[in-house]
Amino acid sequence: LILHAKAQDTVLSLAAAKGSVEDLELDDVLKVGFKGIKCVESGGPEPGVGCAGRGVITSINFLEENGAYDDVDYVSYDVLGDV
Repeated sequence: LILHAKAQDTVLSLAAAKGSVEDLELDDVLKVGFKGIKCVESGGPEPGVGCAGRGVITSINFLEENGAYDDVDYVSYDVLGDV
């Protein structure tokens, strides 16, 4: 609902397509939705294949290093229950 039904690529899928997370730009992964809410989807491995927590850590580190948390009032994470 926040993105008005727009699909969003994940940080990990875009990093895999480009070669690594270092090859991404913030604009590649960040989408702005309803009332200017900034949205990023971290993604993760196929169920049962790897550690979803690693995808979350990779994404958060990427966001910190690229200034995604600058000039925001509130950050909310929706994380899998087993991470």
